[in-house]
Amino acid sequence: MIQQDVLYIDLLPQRKFLHYARHVGSLREEILAWLKKHPAPKNALCIIDEVQKLPALLDEVHELIESFGIRFILTGSSARKLRRGGANLLAGRANTYHLYPLTFGELGEQFDIEQAMRTGCLPVAWQLSADDRREFLIAYTETYLKEEIAAEGLVRQIGPFSRFMDIAASCDGETINYSNIARECAVTIKTVQQYYQILEDTFLAHKIPAWRRSARKRLVAHPRYYLFDCGVSNALCHTLGRALNARTRGRRFEQLVITQLLAAIHYNRLDYQLHYWRTNHGAEVDILICQGERILAAVEIKSMARIGSEKLTGLHSFLADQPTVPGYVLGIDQPTRLIGERVQVMDWARFISQNLPGLSG
Repeated sequence: MIQQDVLYIDLLPQRKFLHYARHVGSLREEILAWLKKHPAPKNALCIIDEVQKLPALLDEVHELIESFGIRFILTGSSARKLRRGGANLLAGRANTYHLYPLTFGELGEQFDIEQAMRTGCLPVAWQLSADDRREFLIAYTETYLKEEIAAEGLVRQIGPFSRFMDIAASCDGETINYSNIARECAVTIKTVQQYYQILEDTFLAHKIPAWRRSARKRLVAHPRYYLFDCGVSNALCHTLGRALNARTRGRRFEQLVITQLLAAIHYNRLDYQLHYWRTNHGAEVDILICQGERILAAVEIKSMARIGSEKLTGLHSFLADQPTVPGYVLGIDQPTRLIGERVQVMDWARFISQNLPGLSG
């Protein structure tokens, strides 16, 4: 519920959008009229939701901040229109925050890892019954993830993009081969690259670049992408209605841990970046937590109950060349223990809440 001392403007209803689109200056008039009635103007707060639908409003916001010191919260589901449409991005006057699906810390005792891997952590879905969660996620992927993106003018044809979304979900966490995906979608490689950029700009997927010693090589290496929510991935892969097999469960656990890591890094304002490491011979490490060029930790993510050294050949290979980097294996309900001298096995949630903030020393 919006408090009485907060002015809330939602651009989602068509009549509201059309009103401000035709009369951009009316935003200023309405806010100033509301401000006169406000008992404490210095505490005035205005929220504009779905601001990406009408970037021209940001010029009005800029002027109101400068002239009257009004505080704004500007929310939206896509930065693409703002960045590429020449919008006023309020440089130096606005902080940027990303909202992620619910975290295990926010849910506390309500958190259920099996539910999180099956139907995700979207706030609306979390509160529903199992059947209703499935119906919600199916509708969400069909109407928003595909049709709304087309309605926003981000793609010209919904058919190839819809096919791409299904393939992107099935390739979640894999090293991207743009040529193969382009062939399956019957589009060009450039189009596939644009599609992935759309997923980034609309906050639907997280890009994890490959780690290379050379920054130039790192830029051209094929990245990995993780969709922002496990439930959305399962809906697109048509695995909502049945138990996850061992392979899919492992992929969803990896996706869950990485998205929870990203949320913790962002919410705690940690200056960390995530990369993955892979050699031409197939040795790999799921995640390197870095601070610039400095590697803070090498992390493997394993959903299996028994985690032994024989499952960690890639991690051991990487650590052999990085004698100062600590290694971690994150599992489900794993007691903290050592494998060898440098690899610590522990529960994934304990690592995020206790170890992650202090990695930089």
